[in-house]
Amino acid sequence: MVMDGPLRARVKLSRGPFHLDAAFDVGVGEVLAVVGPSGAGKSSGLAAIAGLLGLDSGRVSLGDEVWSDTDSGTDWPPYRRRVGFVHQDYALFPHLSVLGNILYGARARGGSRNASQTRAREWLDRLGLRALAGQPIAALSGGQRQRVALARALASGAGALLLDEPFGSLDVSTRAAVRRELGEFLGEVQLPTVFVTHDPTDALTLADRIAILEEGKVSQLGPCEELLARPQTSFVADLFGLNFYRGDMEAGEGLREVRVGPVTFHVLGKGNPGPVMLAFPPSAVTLSLDKPAGSAQNTFQGIVSETHPLPEKMRVVLDCGVTVAADVVREAALSLGLAHWQRMWISIKATAIQVYS
Repeated sequence: MVMDGPLRARVKLSRGPFHLDAAFDVGVGEVLAVVGPSGAGKSSGLAAIAGLLGLDSGRVSLGDEVWSDTDSGTDWPPYRRRVGFVHQDYALFPHLSVLGNILYGARARGGSRNASQTRAREWLDRLGLRALAGQPIAALSGGQRQRVALARALASGAGALLLDEPFGSLDVSTRAAVRRELGEFLGEVQLPTVFVTHDPTDALTLADRIAILEEGKVSQLGPCEELLARPQTSFVADLFGLNFYRGDMEAGEGLREVRVGPVTFHVLGKGNPGPVMLAFPPSAVTLSLDKPAGSAQNTFQGIVSETHPLPEKMRVVLDCGVTVAADVVREAALSLGLAHWQRMWISIKATAIQVYS
């Protein structure tokens, strides 16, 4: 497969009250996950890259090919853009066989019948679909349909991939296996890939970088580790299940105070006093019925407001003037006798709290 170069998109468009203003640069072989709340513009961004939505201003290119450029008036129609678009429901043709669907992709951008047949059968083999070539789409599992949709997209000669909620139609029992299979395949084809998802597990498992889209703008973009360590918005922190606060750090050295509403956190902070952000995982929070005698620098009381069962753990949400989430193993949760409106002691070590601006 020819390496075309990076996919670069500067996308600005308005539809009524909605405005999208976002930029995505995706390198060869890189996978970028676009995550955000409903209505943030995730699918609109993919549609603009594919040419299904026109730009008010901006530029979209793949390597040296410029697909859209409002400054020069360039606007290639979707069929000319060498992009494979896999929709959430896969948009396969039910009246065609597996091979027929892939052949449609191979012929979509021209080429002789013989060349298209050869290309379609190549992708049929590469995605392990040969035994299903004559099967109707209705006879396939969700994972098999995803592979057919990918084969059809790639048989068209795509130089980049766009995946819109690629696991949205899969049941829980097959999702992990199909996710792993897709990750291996994307590593093999080495195309710039943008995929939209609402599931943080999908993003953390498959993506090299994550772009957070909120209200039509990219609020944070970076490697997975960076978003986990230093979320910039409440949405990012909630997405990954982190406690997140904005506060003011006092002057000093070593152990310093950060005021967050009525609560004062003690942290190991550096730099000038002033506005900072704090983040720590629920696993860093210890709960107890009695005031702890340990070395935790942050000890205060809170009232249980919510409990949520997790695999092997219990997520406990407490109100102590600010909201704090704690993860407690099931045995400990039983011994604490957790109940709504119960008063608990909360302990957090200063070393567990990330401090950044």
